[in-house]
Amino acid sequence: MASPVAGSSPDADASPAGGSNRAAATSPVTGSSPDSVASPVAGSSPDPGASPVCGSSPDAVGSLVGGSSGDAVGSPPSGPSPDSVASPVAGSSPDPGTSPVGGSSPDAVGSLVGGSSGDAVGSPPTHPSPDPVASPPTHPSPDPVASAPGRPSRGTGVQAAESPGTAGAAPGGREPTRRLVVSRLLAGAATTAAVATVGHGTYGVLKGPRVKRVTVPLAKLPRAAHGFRIAVVSDIHLGPVLGRGFAQRVVDTVNATRPDLIAVVGDLVDGSVKDLGPAAAPLARLSARHGAYFVTGNHEYFSGAEQWIEEVRDLGLHPLQNARTELPYFDLAGVNDVQGESEGQGPDFARALDDRDPARACVLLAHQPVQIHEAVRHGVDLQLSGHTHGGQLWPGSLLAAAANPTVAGLDRYGDTQLYVSRGAGAWGPPTRVGAPSDVTVIELAAKRA
Repeated sequence: MASPVAGSSPDADASPAGGSNRAAATSPVTGSSPDSVASPVAGSSPDPGASPVCGSSPDAVGSLVGGSSGDAVGSPPSGPSPDSVASPVAGSSPDPGTSPVGGSSPDAVGSLVGGSSGDAVGSPPTHPSPDPVASPPTHPSPDPVASAPGRPSRGTGVQAAESPGTAGAAPGGREPTRRLVVSRLLAGAATTAAVATVGHGTYGVLKGPRVKRVTVPLAKLPRAAHGFRIAVVSDIHLGPVLGRGFAQRVVDTVNATRPDLIAVVGDLVDGSVKDLGPAAAPLARLSARHGAYFVTGNHEYFSGAEQWIEEVRDLGLHPLQNARTELPYFDLAGVNDVQGESEGQGPDFARALDDRDPARACVLLAHQPVQIHEAVRHGVDLQLSGHTHGGQLWPGSLLAAAANPTVAGLDRYGDTQLYVSRGAGAWGPPTRVGAPSDVTVIELAAKRA
């Protein structure tokens, strides 16, 4: 039943326009109702199911101006709900759940002007939507199905918030590609470095050995022998790759040092005299004031040691097979390589070193550094060796260090000094890394000089 203008409802004490309900106090235009549903401009509905002009049902929090409806269907423009009687203008609500003009419910999310409801679809000020799904074109809808054309719905807003995460997957997707590019660059750099290193090592071998000079003082050396020069040549390894031209480069390098004596300490060849005799021919031009001497290495026994001993003798070298010769200032001795034991021609230190004058200095030629221990027992002052190639190429350096007391250079064992040459050539691949080939000039020094 409709209440007159400024009258009272049948269920509550009448209150004038702008007044309050006795059951539940309503707020004035700017006040709020203790219950939740906002009332329209022209009064409130006595029945929760209907709303008057610009009003909303009790299940929805309607916005008066610019608001949106929630779950309820918008009311007609000015007529009352079929189940209710419209409240008078500025009158009081017969139901404690309504509030006057401009009032809002504390449980309601919707605002009167420009606000939106929390659970309900907002109703437009004068043109409600007859469809519970569709919302006006210019107002957002909380339902993602009924989004307005120009403004995203609340559901769309949630999806938009997740879109950065979706976009963030792109860098993760690019990460394997980036790692692949970096790994390929590193592999290419490593390959280039390896090729350059091997190329440089091969070039170093093929161009011939460089000269290394080492001074070795001997306590028993007379003053007249001070500065005596011995050119130590080891591990030439003449073969299919290092042939006659290489032998000539070695000879030229040795002769250029103008030595007093030349010591070739084994591993001259990797092949038979028949195959490599012409390659070794330049050795005949080795020149030194006290001559050139030769001892066998392990590779001579792989290549026919007896034939090569005769060949080098024909080339003008003096083989020392477990033998000794007395030079003007010191004794020079030589022993066979330990590999000769397989043919009954192993080293014999007693034969080479017994019955000598212990007051004279003694220099021993022995291919392998491991023979130093016998040299110490026989009172040798200096042993000259090769065999290790200085390691030549990794992992050869590890093997050489494990099998030899000294890999390269000058060392001392008791009263005996040991010098190990890195060699003039190369075995296997004609390349060296970290162990350049050399011809060493040992300059003897007299301590009493």
